[in-house]
Amino acid sequence: MRLLIRNARIVDPASARDAMGDLLLADGKIAALDDAAKAAGADRVLDARGLVLAPGLIDLSARLREPGFEYKATLESEMDAAVAGGVTSLACPPDTDPPLDEPGLVDMLRRRAKVLSRARVYPVGALTVKLAGERLTEMAELAESGCVAFSQANVPVADTQVLWRALQYAATFGFPVWLRAEDLWLAKGGVAHDGEVATRLGLQGIPPFAETIALGTILELVRATGARVHICRLSTAAAVEMMRRAKAEGLPVSCDVGVHHLHLSEIDLADFGAHFRLEPPLRSRRDREALAGALADGTIDCACSDHAPMDEDQKHVPFAEAEAGATGLELLLPLTLKWGEERKLPLAKVLARVTSDAARVLGVASGRLAPGAPGDVVLFDPQAAWRVTPQALKSQGKNSPFLGYELTGCVRATVVAGNLVYER
Repeated sequence: MRLLIRNARIVDPASARDAMGDLLLADGKIAALDDAAKAAGADRVLDARGLVLAPGLIDLSARLREPGFEYKATLESEMDAAVAGGVTSLACPPDTDPPLDEPGLVDMLRRRAKVLSRARVYPVGALTVKLAGERLTEMAELAESGCVAFSQANVPVADTQVLWRALQYAATFGFPVWLRAEDLWLAKGGVAHDGEVATRLGLQGIPPFAETIALGTILELVRATGARVHICRLSTAAAVEMMRRAKAEGLPVSCDVGVHHLHLSEIDLADFGAHFRLEPPLRSRRDREALAGALADGTIDCACSDHAPMDEDQKHVPFAEAEAGATGLELLLPLTLKWGEERKLPLAKVLARVTSDAARVLGVASGRLAPGAPGDVVLFDPQAAWRVTPQALKSQGKNSPFLGYELTGCVRATVVAGNLVYER
């Protein structure tokens, strides 16, 4: 199908463009812009007057819950949520059941996603067998089956020698490794940030140095091996400073932040709401401000949804017993826009953190609007307000700390590989 989008405010962070224009999609790619787009014939025309046309969002962490956790969500429900949120490409962590540690599992996931013909799915393979932190997976075979990186998800490798060997092997073959920086023993049993709020509520805390001690170890191993490492979900101001120094040193590292951590802090735990139980935990307001500032200045490369849908029973329990995580695919765009508005940033720079910058980390060609680029775009109304309710979310998981909030930024259409996969 040849799809022409007319009269849009085209925002392309990769080229710093922010101007009115037209865009033509054909044969799964972006075919032409502006006058060249107008001159070509189209099978369908969308009038985008008053709307922003941008590259489709790229989410570096979205749990699709298959295989093994279909009672929490299904691949179909979460792919629907992705395109409703303007997400056209997503990376899924390996903490499924069984974990993504064998090529057959990765092949199955990719085939299922392809049949659904919605967002592009990029599996992240398990770094160790069963995520047990003991034996390395066959990374070369997993890479051949489609894994774009290797990770332990939220399960730290306790044995530093295993992690060292893993980074040595990954560096040899150029495989990216994505790691959460958290010391297994310092975080053990913790459910909240180790601070005044946790003490007042009687919750066991996770100290901020659980993150920085682990990060220090990872950075030393990067220096020793030269491995390309992406640090997932920073949560503390001290870790931000460590990453700033590591980048200044020229280490091959990048990092992201969960979009929820840009707006919430430990103060929000005051009513014991289990929807606020996240991993890593919500930190202090000082940490939150440091994260938001670091995303603005580029120390933190991108924001992600850290999407973790689950059934209601896992959140309708006391805070300390609740499973950590929140749904986020449909909130990535409005929460990123909210962050940008609060920091008074130009829209192209705001969208870069969930498009072109995320594409660079993921190593994909999407995330830009140029002739020949993949035909993945989102059309949204930046002024439209909507209330976050269970009924408004297409994800099977309704577990969000933002339930009841009114957010601005509503997706009107999502196009993947030139196909209109969502329209509102």
